[in-house]
Amino acid sequence: MEQSVGKSIERFDSVDKVTGKAFFPGDINFHDQVFMRTVFSPFSHAIIKRVEFTNALKIPGVIAVLTAEDVPLNEYGLITNDQPVLCGPNSSKAYSDRTRFIGDQVALIIAEDDYIAKTAARMIRVEYQALDILTDPNEALDKNAAIIHPDRESNIMFARKIDFGCIDNAFKEADIVIESVYHTPAQEHVFLQPEAGIAYYDEQDRITVITGGQWAHGDQRQIAHALQVPEEKVRVIYAAIGGAFGGKEDISVQISLALAVMRLNEMGIRRPVKTVWSRKESIYGHPKRHPFTIHAKWGAKVNGKITAASMDIVADAGAYASSTEAVLSVATSLAIGPYYIPNVYIHARAVYTNNIPNGAFRAFGSPQVTFAAEMQINKLAHALRIDPVELRMRNLIKEGELTPLGTPLPQGISIENVLRTCATKAGWKKMEKGWQLGEMPKGTETVNSSTVKGIGIAAGYKSFGIPPDECWAAVEIFGEENIEKVTVWNAGADLGQGSHSVYKQFASSVLGVSDEIIEVIASDTSSSENSGSASASRITFMTGNAILGAAKIALEKWQMGERSALGEFLYRAPKILSGRGNKIKEHPNFGYGYVAQAVEVEINQETGASRVLRVISVNDVGRAINPLQVKGQIEGAVIQALGFAKMENFRQENGEPITDSLATYLVPTIMDIPGKLESVIIEEPDPNGPMGARGMGEMPFVPFAPAFNSAVHDAVGVWFDQIPLMPENYIYRKKPE
Repeated sequence: MEQSVGKSIERFDSVDKVTGKAFFPGDINFHDQVFMRTVFSPFSHAIIKRVEFTNALKIPGVIAVLTAEDVPLNEYGLITNDQPVLCGPNSSKAYSDRTRFIGDQVALIIAEDDYIAKTAARMIRVEYQALDILTDPNEALDKNAAIIHPDRESNIMFARKIDFGCIDNAFKEADIVIESVYHTPAQEHVFLQPEAGIAYYDEQDRITVITGGQWAHGDQRQIAHALQVPEEKVRVIYAAIGGAFGGKEDISVQISLALAVMRLNEMGIRRPVKTVWSRKESIYGHPKRHPFTIHAKWGAKVNGKITAASMDIVADAGAYASSTEAVLSVATSLAIGPYYIPNVYIHARAVYTNNIPNGAFRAFGSPQVTFAAEMQINKLAHALRIDPVELRMRNLIKEGELTPLGTPLPQGISIENVLRTCATKAGWKKMEKGWQLGEMPKGTETVNSSTVKGIGIAAGYKSFGIPPDECWAAVEIFGEENIEKVTVWNAGADLGQGSHSVYKQFASSVLGVSDEIIEVIASDTSSSENSGSASASRITFMTGNAILGAAKIALEKWQMGERSALGEFLYRAPKILSGRGNKIKEHPNFGYGYVAQAVEVEINQETGASRVLRVISVNDVGRAINPLQVKGQIEGAVIQALGFAKMENFRQENGEPITDSLATYLVPTIMDIPGKLESVIIEEPDPNGPMGARGMGEMPFVPFAPAFNSAVHDAVGVWFDQIPLMPENYIYRKKPE
């Protein structure tokens, strides 16, 4: 029997992508297509009094101009429908006559070619009435602040509290209390391909949108809602996707394209409509990582047992909700890290501002709170004169211990093994008195006395899945005597991580055939039922279970003589509610991935320049379905996290981005890559995972920033409580004796 799972098979789309044969949304052209351009608001907060486009319509080649009054139901959103498709007067939605951030869309121009559309866009005149701009979440919290969404009572978009144990008494009884305020920045995704797409009516009279995104059925739902048409009259197809990292979860061009072809059709014009955003439009147009401010107060006993943790979190939601509610829920659930602390208080608020909306980004709220939690751990260790690995080992959560939500984590907690492996590889040793760091492992040798080195360590964990979660898949077997061909249907998106190749591996292992005879038909709402979003590290876990179920059904039918044999399966994730007495309490999630990282840095005290010499990233992935792809995910996440920790800082002034291009927003290049990056894969099977696999794509991002900042402290003797840690942030002084 062919056993594909566990092998580093080549991705079936790799050759097409490196040779340019793969078609991304911007590469697709149809005969007789027209082009669409978007007019964005130049104001972060304003009421639109009038949109005048008569002169634009006079330009030869301009076909139509669409404004807010052309949208049947002018609202959309991933969770909350609080964002207008187009902002302007005479809308079907109350208060959509105002812009709330500089990326709000005001008008669509459809023309014979892109040049004409651009020219016409400059001819549109919009009358704005400026409103107060709020960009600081703390100012937006003030009871006298202007309300950004007038249909709400305040600017608090979402709030959550967790109260576990007795926090006040615990602090009184603690031998040491560490209190700090941490700041994390907004971060831009910098996926390679900006948003693009093409829309048309297909042969079944469905509005069809070819684009790139993370949830085809989610896009279909939001398009149908805004256009007020049945979902079955909307078809979404994903072409090859040039990266996402969470940045393509939200609607960008999808509704606008669908609206354009619908309105043109009503004018008697049936022509495809295409659009491609510029890099600047992309940066303005999609959500960023939430900036957090975290006031952390932790207490411990002299024996190293952490007894109390308080976390006050304020997150900048930006102008619209996006996925903020889910991000903040994840952040509060993970706020104290993978530790058992008997007394915890967490108060988290996400606040509307006039900044660009903030939403999903790899690890989804976990990096921000992990930065604060792990820095607190390292500060406690330093103050108590206990090794940071030893302090963690004394407090790691174990099977059956309660989280602050009042329930235990699912079975399969592997953080102790992960941390032990990382510490050992980084030079720590288990001594009679506990864990101690031996001689620091050497990267590049220090070249002069102005350069100092340090090492830091951090641990973390991240939930995977979006409970209550489900995923559909179908598998069909063809052939007479032998299986000659297999087709797998699933709507899950491949963002570049290789998930569609993993689909083949699961089907191959069940059916005992080569992956070369398996065809994957994915990301088309017309051929697949809902498979959920390619986010939250859920695709391998959820789709793997769905494909395994469908393949087993198809194989049973095949063995009973059916030709062809079709199996369909809807996988439902484990329930997350648990009963205790007469109460139903929230279970944190149905699965977690665990990670630990050690980071070695070198800092020039004269220039402030820092170099990451070595990273050890140890990850429990449950089962490595494709080890090479797993390693690629680890390396990509670490480098992306390095940017978050060292240099990336998406900056806005009065709601306007000042890092609006790749010339001003700096990301890691080949010169910033760690000198040595060790990706260590641990396989402790998840009890519910497909062949034991856990979600893992986000996890290696989680602990890097605190490990990096702790390494800096080890080198220069100064705690820095913010990221990114730029050269100008360093206080140049030698490490205390």
